[in-house]
Amino acid sequence: MFIGRKDILEDLESLWRKRTSSLVACRGRRRIGKSTLFREFARRSAEAYIEIEGLPPSEEKEMTNQDEIDHFMDSLGLATDCRVRKVERWLQAFAALDEQIDDMKRTVVLLDEISWMGRYDPLFPGVLWKAWETMFHRHERLIVVICGSVSSWIQKNILGSTGFAGRLSRNYVVPELSLSECAQFWGDAALRIAPREIFDVLSITGGVPRYLEEIDPGASADENIRRMCFERSGELFRDFDSIFSPLLGEGVELKKDVLARLVDGPRSGAELAESLGVGNNGRFSELLRDMKEGGFIDDDIGKNPATGGESRVSKYRLRDNYVRFYLKYVLPHKPEIERGVFRYAALDQLPEWESIRGLQFENLIVNNYRELIPYLHIGSSIVESAAPYRNMRALRGSKKKGVQIDLLIQTPCTAYVVEVKRMNRIGSEIEEVMREKIRRLQLREGMSARPVLVYDGELAPVVSGRGYFDAIIPARKLIGL
Repeated sequence: MFIGRKDILEDLESLWRKRTSSLVACRGRRRIGKSTLFREFARRSAEAYIEIEGLPPSEEKEMTNQDEIDHFMDSLGLATDCRVRKVERWLQAFAALDEQIDDMKRTVVLLDEISWMGRYDPLFPGVLWKAWETMFHRHERLIVVICGSVSSWIQKNILGSTGFAGRLSRNYVVPELSLSECAQFWGDAALRIAPREIFDVLSITGGVPRYLEEIDPGASADENIRRMCFERSGELFRDFDSIFSPLLGEGVELKKDVLARLVDGPRSGAELAESLGVGNNGRFSELLRDMKEGGFIDDDIGKNPATGGESRVSKYRLRDNYVRFYLKYVLPHKPEIERGVFRYAALDQLPEWESIRGLQFENLIVNNYRELIPYLHIGSSIVESAAPYRNMRALRGSKKKGVQIDLLIQTPCTAYVVEVKRMNRIGSEIEEVMREKIRRLQLREGMSARPVLVYDGELAPVVSGRGYFDAIIPARKLIGL
């Protein structure tokens, strides 16, 4: 079963209409389904597919460049049934790959985890460029994909390389699946279970396909979460250490420290650097960009509704729902989980469980704000900014107090003030909460404020009946139910 990615698949399909070969770059967080995407594309439209993945670092052996070359040749032999021969240089390895490309067949070559492949040879990017220029580029029915989860390596050695300038046909960053696509992992069961169960799981997995594959549609949300997160064998109990293994390169420990600092709320780059005791310099900014591109954090640069200009200081937010939940609720209980304490536990009895669920749900909706746009009747207006908004200090000379808004979506003339709620019952008090937030919100002259409610739970009829909110969006609509 393959779900989603329709836009990327259609875009890739258009490459076959060219009369020349295509070089494609692709990056994104681990488990997001990059390799699966290109396997599916090849299955649908190619006649030959060659996938070669870099050899991951090992705790058992100190790896060398020759180990990577040997693994490349072994993988090539498995993918094509060609005779495996010993080579000592990357250009020879790429020449062996080139020999297996049939000009009469549409062929997709996936060079996966490219940063592992070139980790031990500083000349690797240049050799790859030479192989493209002198060998791969001459094939008319070939798509070569350079793929990896270490965005900074691809950015520095491919996208930022003068050699590869103008050579790339496509450059993809693979995002999480949309909410409606995520719901498809429940199959027909999605029609007979409460939408809240789906959202409770999505609030922890986000739109990461590998995690969604672990769902048992026949089990309750709590049972799925308990099995995946609170058992020693659970995928989501183990995966954080796998994603952020020190073996996977420099900066991994610092990335973990950044995420830990963001668990309790957003911080600016300067605040993060100070709290970590590192320089707020170009190297640290590059690390934050890499984490953002990987989908782990977001900088939430939004316009200032009072002035219409960019906010002077951007705040980084922990975007990834899984990482957020793991650091906030799983990691503190790790010793108990390893002892099996939670094997038969009722999760709703855990401290602050409902509060955690509410915060995870809010983060999920903010991450998927684009899916709210059709319900806001924006028309042809341009969305200039969409981000959580926090201003806890009043402007000088103003009597208004500070305000915190779950999501502020701004067009040139309108600020959509979005309140996200997950509660068993939502009563009329939600209106006063929103009125107070709008009273405190500093808006420039000529700008309208429109209150919006996104909710999961039972909504009191009086809330929809009085018509205070310009848009009321039941969360179930976002998953197509």
